[in-house]
Amino acid sequence: METMVDQVKETINVVIVEDYKLTRVGLRSTINEFENIQVIGEAEDAIKGLEIIEREKPQVVLMDLGLPEMNGIEATQKVKVISPDTKVIILTSHDREEEVLAALGSGASAYCLKDIDPKTLASVIRNVAKGACWLDSAVAQVALNLFPKPENTNLQNNGEMSDARAQLTEREFEVLRLLVKGKSNTEIAKELIVSVHTAKAHVCSILQKLCVDDRVQAAVKAIKENII
Repeated sequence: METMVDQVKETINVVIVEDYKLTRVGLRSTINEFENIQVIGEAEDAIKGLEIIEREKPQVVLMDLGLPEMNGIEATQKVKVISPDTKVIILTSHDREEEVLAALGSGASAYCLKDIDPKTLASVIRNVAKGACWLDSAVAQVALNLFPKPENTNLQNNGEMSDARAQLTEREFEVLRLLVKGKSNTEIAKELIVSVHTAKAHVCSILQKLCVDDRVQAAVKAIKENII
């Protein structure tokens, strides 16, 4: 059985898809400075990037939005088809509402602005590789503005609990709250004092009950439908 030490030491393979060469070079140089993270490929457009991703099956992809021919949103959707276990981090200079919403719906695990601190980016890569989701603080506010919460928390107009909320057990509700905060399975397990296997099982059950495909979609639905 893999130990926690082995998990920490495992190298996270990263592919960069970014059309500006100077930005790619800077990202590669910065990322390779961090222990246990390695850039194994890079591309200036989505077509070449998808070829690399399909061949290498990296744990993480850094995806720009403003790519030529095929944008980062469409490319992210294709990544989830050709390499379902690969996590995508959207890395962009844009924080427009429509782009944030599209990125969250595309299957991306994180949305970062390009002025992110290098150490924070390394942390995001590590956490996303373990299954967490993450939003830049500025982008998170945009996402929350997209889904304003009504005053009648967890209740519909008839005073009854929403169907989605009613389906969840109390423990699953606790897990969902942590999932919305971007916690990985390991972090959820630690906070709730359960095994990682149990935390993962709860997350899988939540995805089934909410009828969503991934953690980010679950988080968005939880906010949008006032489940938490």
